[in-house]
Amino acid sequence: MDEFEFLVNGVAHIVEADPRRTLLSVLREDLGLTGAKEGCGQGDCGSCVVVMDGLAVNSCLVYAGQAEGADIVTVEGLAQGDELHPLQKEFVDRWAFQCGFCTPGMLMTAYAFLSENPRPEAEQVRKAIAGNLCRCTNYRNIVEAVTAAAMKVSRS
Repeated sequence: MDEFEFLVNGVAHIVEADPRRTLLSVLREDLGLTGAKEGCGQGDCGSCVVVMDGLAVNSCLVYAGQAEGADIVTVEGLAQGDELHPLQKEFVDRWAFQCGFCTPGMLMTAYAFLSENPRPEAEQVRKAIAGNLCRCTNYRNIVEAVTAAAMKVSRS
């Protein structure tokens, strides 16, 4: 067991873990942050996406040891208190989800994407979320929610 220190949603954490455990398992089991989900365990579905040092990553593919010193944002870190992030608001307002299993990963992918591309076209959004699979809904509402949120985020 090794100790790893990283920032999660602005809070410093020191976790004792096997360096080969996944970041996903550390977030869920040690820190109680259950927004990221394990869907495939192979990095194919995107349900476990978190933002690490500004990049969207599949947390099921990142070892705890690789997260040492990282700044990590999970879906739990998007809202400011009771105030939802514009992405979260738009997902709700545009019904861009059904069962919600993929939603945290979709939100985190979109969050990282918008930080680099503040005024995307719909086709750019489609490409950005291509690694996130949703079995319940078509992607139209998701793309609309991300582009609408971009307008609000870029104004702030």
